[in-house]
Amino acid sequence: MDAPIIELTDVKKSFGPVSVLKGVSLKVYPGKITALVGDNGAGKSTLIKGLAGVQPYDEGEVKFQGVPVALHNPREAAHLGIEVVYQDLALCDNLDIVQNMFLGREDIELGTFDEGKMERAASETLQSLSVRTVKSVRQKVSSLSGGQRQTVAIARSVLKSAKVVILDEPTAALGVAQTEQVLALVKRLAERGVGVLMISHNLVDVFQVADYINVLYLGQMVASVETSRTTSDDVVGYITGSKTYIEVSA
Repeated sequence: MDAPIIELTDVKKSFGPVSVLKGVSLKVYPGKITALVGDNGAGKSTLIKGLAGVQPYDEGEVKFQGVPVALHNPREAAHLGIEVVYQDLALCDNLDIVQNMFLGREDIELGTFDEGKMERAASETLQSLSVRTVKSVRQKVSSLSGGQRQTVAIARSVLKSAKVVILDEPTAALGVAQTEQVLALVKRLAERGVGVLMISHNLVDVFQVADYINVLYLGQMVASVETSRTTSDDVVGYITGSKTYIEVSA
């Protein structure tokens, strides 16, 4: 097995007297999809915000490609190649696909936006991910379906040469066909060698694409298993706290 691209060891986070993460360890591997599941309030959002540099951990060690790092802000995380696609996608409806993909980091030529260069780069990125559901990169985001919006948000992270992409509920509120399109895109993302961390409540989606499943329960990692070595019933048991954890994989 390849070495993990991200390794968290005993990370903790508290908000005042409330301990949200109670010594959590997690590994994300390049070219693999790692699912993070757990009930509401388990600590999933706090865990990924720490990785994104939004809410730094109070204690514990974070290693990126085997080297200890400190993530004090989102800029430091992005510099390493950690990108987060949040559930709200953070897209601007009044802008087109190209403008959204380059928002805040536009290519400048002679004091103005190099629209041609950005359009080519956006098209090439979508093509590299085998995206065929978007007719034109000049479509306004307001005209896109939920699945197409998720595609644009994921492609934006790839455009930044991401090494790790964190997906927060990527199939939430999507129909069956759109869900299949997004899950296929997630698989292609991993095939490019990107480490994918997918947060999801949908165990059907998780078992369809994930290589590893990690379960948070009340701020503690209670299971970290290979998908092929567990069952949906087992995972539900871990999520609800009704099943005792037995370590299946390192």
